[in-house]
Amino acid sequence: MKKILIVVDMQKDFIDGSLGTKEAVSIVDNVVKEIKKGYDLIICTRDTHHEDYLSSNEGKHLPVVHCVKGSEGWQIDPKVMKAVEEMGNYQIIDKPTFGSEKMVEILKEMDKEEKIEEITLLGLCTDICVVSNALLVKAAFPEIRVSVKKDCCAGVTPESHEAALTTMKMCQIEVE
Repeated sequence: MKKILIVVDMQKDFIDGSLGTKEAVSIVDNVVKEIKKGYDLIICTRDTHHEDYLSSNEGKHLPVVHCVKGSEGWQIDPKVMKAVEEMGNYQIIDKPTFGSEKMVEILKEMDKEEKIEEITLLGLCTDICVVSNALLVKAAFPEIRVSVKKDCCAGVTPESHEAALTTMKMCQIEVE
């Protein structure tokens, strides 16, 4: 039985870059500690956009250039990446939108080989990409324990962070 950790978008632009917040900065050490607890696999997602971001649908709704592939802001936080690399068994998935269907496909293939016991999520932003991925995972694996580490997440605002946690609880995602 495998335990999986999904580290959602712990990238510079969401921590202290173009969309960063003090709340995002404050969770980095918590995220590193959680990674070091040891999981059978760590999947890191990376929000990935291109130079034409502002002409995309998302860019029209959120007109702040961020996470452009190859830029400094696109990189996973160095402390987080160091912890992930030290743990050894990890994958990085570049995703063009909030939720990652590719990640769900990878998890489904893995579950066929060796049953997944538990999937834990953390990262940024609670109210956009964390909740999107948590709901995708829960829909794909309704009988597997899915949880989110609230002290390892930050939202666009503290209020929207709390609202996303409430939404996840209502969908039978454990909030720890």
